[in-house]
Amino acid sequence: MSTLARLVHFRWAVPVLAELHRGHGGRFVNLSHTLGVSRESLRRTLTFLTETGLIERNPGKGHPLRPEYLLTSPVLGASAATLTELLDELDVTDVGLKKWSLPTLTLLVGERRFSELRRALPDITPRALTLTLKELEAADLISRTVTSDYPPSTVYLATPPGLRLAEAAQKLGMMSLP
Repeated sequence: MSTLARLVHFRWAVPVLAELHRGHGGRFVNLSHTLGVSRESLRRTLTFLTETGLIERNPGKGHPLRPEYLLTSPVLGASAATLTELLDELDVTDVGLKKWSLPTLTLLVGERRFSELRRALPDITPRALTLTLKELEAADLISRTVTSDYPPSTVYLATPPGLRLAEAAQKLGMMSLP
């Protein structure tokens, strides 16, 4: 599984990394309130991020308001912050942070057919890919064109806003996860 696909498997992973970058660390309660995420979802996300080595618990003692969690890679945090800001700017946060949206969008820099997308994303089911493509099209991040060939085929391509988002997601996907 690609780095980006592993990272967005948890819906809150990218927003948590971005928030830790913005605040130079963070506390559980503050992350939960700022992001509007349930305690259980945040706990699972923080466990995943800790186990993969992307964040660490603050080992030091000291002031009660010291951050509980710290980023281990400031570059990754900056990329996550850029991506979340772009999602907010384009007003597609809900669609963009779904499990398969960003991995699919990064493949649509050039025209692709459904079968090519399925081969490039071996873990996705046909139904999940269909739903993802419909949501990305509804959010105006991709275009769907039926060719006039015989037999007709359907190709997908990122729109200009989709290309901007795909570039930001590719930067995040280039980071290596342990």
